[in-house]
Parts: sequence; structure tokens; C-alpha cells
Amino acid sequence: MVHKSALLCLSVFIYVIATVDGENPYRFFDWKVTYGDIYPLGVKQQGILINGQFPGPEIYSVTNDNLVINVHNHLSEPFLISWNGVQQRRNSYQDGVYGTTCPIPPGKNFTYIFQMKDQIGSFYYFPSLAFHKAAGGFGAIKILSRPLIPVPFPEPAGDFTVLIGDWYKINHHKLKAILDYGHRLPFPDGILINGRGSGTSFTVDQGKTYRFRISNVGLQNSLNFRIQGHKLKLVEVEGTHTVQTTYSSLDVHVGQSYSVLVTMDQPARDFYIAVSTRFSSKLLTSTATLHYSNSAGKLSGRIPGGPTTIDWSLNQARSIRTNLTASGPRPNPQGSYHYGMINISRTIRLASSHGQVDGKQRYAVNSVSFKPADTPLKLADYFKIGGVFRVGSIPDSPTGGQMYLDTSVMGADFRAFIEIVFENRENIVQSWHLNGYNFWVVGMDGGSWSPASRNQYNLRDAVSRSTTQVYPKSWTAIYIALDNVGMWNVRTEYWARQYLGQQFYLRVYSPVESIRDEFPIPKNALLCGRASGRTTRPE
Repeated sequence: MVHKSALLCLSVFIYVIATVDGENPYRFFDWKVTYGDIYPLGVKQQGILINGQFPGPEIYSVTNDNLVINVHNHLSEPFLISWNGVQQRRNSYQDGVYGTTCPIPPGKNFTYIFQMKDQIGSFYYFPSLAFHKAAGGFGAIKILSRPLIPVPFPEPAGDFTVLIGDWYKINHHKLKAILDYGHRLPFPDGILINGRGSGTSFTVDQGKTYRFRISNVGLQNSLNFRIQGHKLKLVEVEGTHTVQTTYSSLDVHVGQSYSVLVTMDQPARDFYIAVSTRFSSKLLTSTATLHYSNSAGKLSGRIPGGPTTIDWSLNQARSIRTNLTASGPRPNPQGSYHYGMINISRTIRLASSHGQVDGKQRYAVNSVSFKPADTPLKLADYFKIGGVFRVGSIPDSPTGGQMYLDTSVMGADFRAFIEIVFENRENIVQSWHLNGYNFWVVGMDGGSWSPASRNQYNLRDAVSRSTTQVYPKSWTAIYIALDNVGMWNVRTEYWARQYLGQQFYLRVYSPVESIRDEFPIPKNALLCGRASGRTTRPE
């Protein structure tokens, strides 16, 4: 007699073979998500662990690898994992946000199945529901180039992950309750480097060059990264090889990922690695140690200070450009796609705002504060369930009207080429992310955007990435080729604002509804809300 669990595993494996590229390798992961005690700032806290680890285990893969990740939820509440920067080509069902996927119930499991299709670079995963991100559950994702695809720098002596982010000593349930009661969060308590407020160390050999992959997995603060006495050579940003510019420090805004090369060209001793907040009311700094293996001295001297002005950060952002001579995930130059010569078919202007709705703090895009539906939007779309959402429930431009709640979904045509302008009229740095895509950051500046602002766009070698910052009282413009059908989350990475409504979904639609454009719904898809009781199997 065959056990039911064995049949389920067989069914999932058959689905894997049927829906992903069978010619590329598979990597299997089995993750157990639990609560556990952690001490990141020296105080006992309840953390979210994956296989007992905080941060969670690293995902190591190669371009076009197929990933099968079985997630067992041992928490007392629903749970989801999203994959920040992984494009989920034709596969938004695997995106791991509530707009596309039902949560994993307590005591249950779900197997994510997706491919690192035509991607390289540095990314991370994180828990997307409630305020779980404030408790852990995040980890690094590395996608290496295939062996025959040239990389525009020599093989480094080592490849380090550096997960940085602001952190609270307050339990994540209490943080969520503060927001639910209509209040703003207090200032964070510290900065973590790989899950620790202090004590993290990286051992290197003198004279060698190492790669550091830096991701800001925090909740709200932009952070500056620097290494005492060493220069940072930028080589990759969220899957794009960059012009190899050297910096003394690097601003990493929340949600962003960078790769730098660092040559160990100093006398043999230990050096500070410093991470500090930027554009904040007070300065928080944490340090790690760069330890030369033949070190003759311990840490000494002052912790290196970071930049203090917005102009410094803006100038650095403008200097980050795509390396047009480098290969990407395929053996053709990344610059061969001439985005600057394509006519824009649509301009979308998105303005962030904050205010009170029914006496509670809320945040909005174009005056609409997102209200989650009772059914994931992608499932409602697939099963054609009416009344869950309405395409066009968020306007293309700011209205200046009063803030209101709605399940905001913007429609867009498959294969359109569009311009989005993020407008920040507030005194904080914003950070915006689009699931399912990379986009070209063609311009950013202070003041108000107008059509004349296009005269200063970079239409030749703008960096392609999935997360971009918008400076205070400023704008940032991006170009996107909408070549990935699905329901995609557009959100602020400032997590309290995201939780309180500063997000929406972009429905990229093809009327053909062909498996050429989008994979079928997974056979193992969890069904909830008004999709409960339906079947994922064709009749």
C-alpha cells in the first residue's frame, strides 16, 4: 500500500518535470520554519528560524537551475516566503506574496517550484506576511553564472554574504499591534550584520581579492557600508554587471543588493567593517571585523565615518551604470537591448503619501491605501471569481484627493514598454520594489518631475535592477519592458508603510492565456478564501 505522503511527493515531482526546464539541474531544499530564542542585540527574543538558523540557510544556485523548496510551517500562524529579485518568469504563482499565493497554514507545508531563469546575481528571501520580517526568516540567494559564460572580473578568493538591516528588540507581534492600533513605530534599536549586532568576522588572506554580496534586509533604514582602510569596487547590482567604479563606502537602501570586490592590500591586522544608518534622526552604527589570516594586530583606530549628505548619495546613485561589454546570464552583452530607442507606450506617475483613515495611520500610492482581499488576487483571476478586486482601482497619476482604502490593482498589457515615475513629496528616503522584473533606472533628481525631465535621462547604460530609491522631495524614473505575464507586487520596502497600504498589484495580462506566456496553476497550489474547494486540475 502506497502512503498518501508518498503519492503527494510523486505528484509534485511530476509537476516539476512538466512545468520547468528538464534540461537544467535541480536543487532540492527542505526547510522547517520554527520559532526559537535569538540574541541579536544581546537580549533574548523570539526569532523565526529556518532549519534552526538565523539568518536562514543560503540558497546557492546557477543560472537556469530549477529549485524545489519544501517549506514546513511550524509556527502558530500562517506563513509565506517571497524571493526578493527572483523574477519568477511566467510563474507569479510562486512569488510568495499574499496577492498571488495562499499562506501556508500552521502545521502544513508547501513546495515552491521555480527556475532561476536567465538570472545571475545577489538577492535574498524573506517572510512576506504580517510583520514576520521583523523576527527573521530571511536569507541570502546567490545565482552564479554558468561555467561557459564569462564574468567581467577574475574569480575572487572567496565569496561572502553580508546581510545588513535595522532591528528592534521589541517582539514582532507587538510591532504589528502598534501598527494595527494606528500608531507609528519607534526608531529601531540597532543594526545587524549577518544576524548579530556585533561579533561577526570575515577571515581573509593578505593580497587576495574577495567578493562581498551586501543586501539590506531591514525594515526601513538606508544603510552605509564601508571597510576601514579598504576600497570597494562595485561589480554587480541585483543581477546586472556594472561599470567597475571604486567607492570608499556604499549606500544600500532597504531592499537593495550589491556585490563589491575588496582587495586585501593593507598591513596584516584586523580592520573595522562599519554599517550605519543614513538620513535618520539619530545615528546607529554596528561593526564587524575583517580579519587578515596573518594578522599582527587587533582592531585599532577610529571606526570609519560615513557620508552625511544626500547629494553624496545622489551622485553615487547616478554613477552606477550597466557594464555594456559584459555578458549577462546569456553569452551576449547586456547592452545589446537598446532600451533607450524604444517608444514608451504609457507613463505612470506614482506618488506616495501618508495620513489618517478612520483615525488610524495609513500610507498610500496615488491616494489609494491597499486593503488585502479575502482571496489571493492571482487565484481570483485564474478562477474568474468576481468581486475580489477591480482592474483600474488605482489611477495612473496622483489625484491629490483624500486617501481611501481599496484592493488596488493596475492593469497593463503584455509586451508594453512603459515609464514609471516615483514621486516622493515627503522628507524621507523611499525605496520601491517591483516583483517579477528588472527595470532601467533612467533618471532621478530633486524637485517635481515634468516631461522636460526626460532630457536628462540616461538612455544608454542605465543600471537594470529591481529596487530603486527615491530621495526626499525628489523623483526617480524607470523604464520597464512588460515581458512577464502575471500579478506582480509593486511596493515600498519601508515595511511598516507596506503593511499599512503603500503597495499595489500590477496585472500584466495576455488575452491569449497560453502556456507559452504563463505556466498553468501549480497542481499543489494552496486554495483559500473564495477559491476554497475548487480544483487546480483541468477538467
